[in-house]
Amino acid sequence: MSDEQLVLSTTDGHVTTLTLNRPKALNALSPELIDTLIAALEQCEADAQIRAVVLTGGPRAFAAGADIKAMAGASPMGMLTSRAIERWARIAAFRKPLIAAVSGFALGGGCELAMMCDMIVASETAQFGQPEINLGIIPGAGGTQRLTRAIGPYRAMELVLTGATISAQEAYQFGLINRLAPVESFLQEAQRLAAQVAEKAPLAAQLAKEAVRAAAETTLREGMAIELRNFYLLFDTEDQKEGMRAFIEKRPPVFEGR
Repeated sequence: MSDEQLVLSTTDGHVTTLTLNRPKALNALSPELIDTLIAALEQCEADAQIRAVVLTGGPRAFAAGADIKAMAGASPMGMLTSRAIERWARIAAFRKPLIAAVSGFALGGGCELAMMCDMIVASETAQFGQPEINLGIIPGAGGTQRLTRAIGPYRAMELVLTGATISAQEAYQFGLINRLAPVESFLQEAQRLAAQVAEKAPLAAQLAKEAVRAAAETTLREGMAIELRNFYLLFDTEDQKEGMRAFIEKRPPVFEGR
């Protein structure tokens, strides 16, 4: 299978949709698929016309987990030297707004991949979980950390220790996902949300993302310093001048990403 087939890409205006494309394997996250996804995200990051990205899978599965067949015979040193999991950090470091559109299974690495995104729109059939305990291992791409920050330590502990899954409705109640939609329209709902974000000043969106992420990853003092730095930096952009001028002139702003 070629790289182009592993991740499909379509663009509408300022929004690109990336679709994981291993349907027969329920989008199991093989090293090749992750590398292809990273390459696609890097292309989006380099393209100034792309202001937001939607990441999705099929209606049956966003991603049903890591490729267990590829991992079953691995050794600790082999895992360490391959840096397979460390490569995932490039996804989490993507600078532009990234929205997961999840339907069906988002388990193990699939749940971790969804949580690396900035927002999650889920269909009513979505299921989330970290079942690694059933394989004699634990999550290794942020499942214990991001899930705890998203839904709290007690619920996260239960999911990680039992390997249980939660429904889309439960995930919404717990605060893991932003929006629920029917399976027929979950992708369109995510794309509408992405288009709404893409209308805003692109540089401000990127620096706002960095500041919000800092709230979960740093102390209050460090997060406030990042917020204030980014606030000041945006006064050096043309979009800030345009946004405030448009407000004063009572007209919609036209942001150029400069």
